[in-house]
Amino acid sequence: QVHVVESGGGLAQIGGSLTLSCAASGGTFGSRTVGWFRQAPGKEREFVAAVFRTSGYTYYADSVKGRFTISRDNTKNTVALQMNSLKPEDTAVYYCATTSAVLSAIRDAAMYNNWGQGTQVAVSS
Repeated sequence: QVHVVESGGGLAQIGGSLTLSCAASGGTFGSRTVGWFRQAPGKEREFVAAVFRTSGYTYYADSVKGRFTISRDNTKNTVALQMNSLKPEDTAVYYCATTSAVLSAIRDAAMYNNWGQGTQVAVSS
């Protein structure tokens, strides 16, 4: 059973940057899609970004497009989420997870498993 571990969260200023990392433990991501989701207090978990299987193709929520970049390193079994131009509304717990779902379903959190514990990101002035 592959587990995922997130790291890299913290406090950032508005307009600042953070890089989150998702590491596979006890195995590899293999050919699974790896996605990042986030959940703010009182809100549902929402899709942020994903890298589809081993294709390298990336997909983003409209709210982060142009500011966040997801990348996958298969040699290190890690997936990074580079977050730039951070806004207060980016404040949330960020989660990494994997799925074998088809492309049309990779924005659906219900299709993912192997969720990590999450890492907190806080953006303030």
